[in-house]
Amino acid sequence: MSSSNVLIGRVLLCTVMFVPAFARAQQNSSETTRRVTNRVVPAYPELARAMKVRGIVRLDVLVASNGSIKSVKVIGGHPVLVQAAERAVQKWKWEPAGHESNEAIELRFNPE
Repeated sequence: MSSSNVLIGRVLLCTVMFVPAFARAQQNSSETTRRVTNRVVPAYPELARAMKVRGIVRLDVLVASNGSIKSVKVIGGHPVLVQAAERAVQKWKWEPAGHESNEAIELRFNPE
């Protein structure tokens, strides 16, 4: 095993250690303030599957008044899972409102 693979493994192991126990539930998302009208389930990354990584990704999403995504900020989560979560949430749509809103999202990943 190369030293770079060992280093990557150690970094990922350290990251996994900070994932709380409740994060080991099935893939799911939290409720938001505004109603989600189109929710896309993230694809489970092959690297995460191979490493048997499970966990939760927390995102703060700025939703425009028309219900589309303006920006996504990662609050926390395993680095191997974050990109899949961001890609999926970028495709979500919320109900229109008279203003922008920040929505807290939690996506749970569990290999099956």
